[in-house]
Amino acid sequence: MRLFKWIPWLVLAALAVPAALAFKTPGREEAAFTSPVPPGLQHKGADERNGMLSWRTLAQVSTVRQKDRFVPQFSDSVLALNNRNVRVQGYMMPLGSGEQHRSFLLTQQSPSCPFCIPAGPEGLVEVVARAPVRLAEDAITLSGRLQVLRNDPNGLYYRLVDATPVAP
Repeated sequence: MRLFKWIPWLVLAALAVPAALAFKTPGREEAAFTSPVPPGLQHKGADERNGMLSWRTLAQVSTVRQKDRFVPQFSDSVLALNNRNVRVQGYMMPLGSGEQHRSFLLTQQSPSCPFCIPAGPEGLVEVVARAPVRLAEDAITLSGRLQVLRNDPNGLYYRLVDATPVAP
C-alpha cells in the first residue's frame, strides 16, 4: 500500500527531470568542449608547413616497458626531427628566479601554479638558450635545434638547444 502512495510523485519526478534538462536560461550559452591546449596554441598540422613544430607532433610518443624500466618510444616523424632546427611556441616556465633565463622549460599549456608541472613529458621542452631570455607570461616562439631524448635522467623527452626568441 505504501508504494501506491509514492507513484504519483515518481511519475511527476520522471516527467520533471527531462524538462529540467531541456530548460535553458535566456542569455546563457552552454559551455562548449575545449581542448586542453590554449586556443593560440592549437596547431592543426598546417603549422608544420609554416615551419612551426606542433605539440600534437611532439605528443606522438608512447611509453613501453623495457626490462625493469619504462622508456619512451617515439614515432618516426618525431625521430626525423632529432638535431633539426625547428620553431616551437609555448609558455615559459623558469627553473630559477630572476627576470632572464638561459635554461627553462617551454610548456604546452600556461602554468597556472608556479610549483606545478602543467603537462607530461610530451608537453615539455627543456630550453637551453643562446642568450638569456626575458621572462614572459604570454606564449613565446623559439627557434633552435631539437634533441629527441631517449634516455634522459630527468625523464624529459625533448631539449631545444641554441634557442633564440623569434616572431611568431
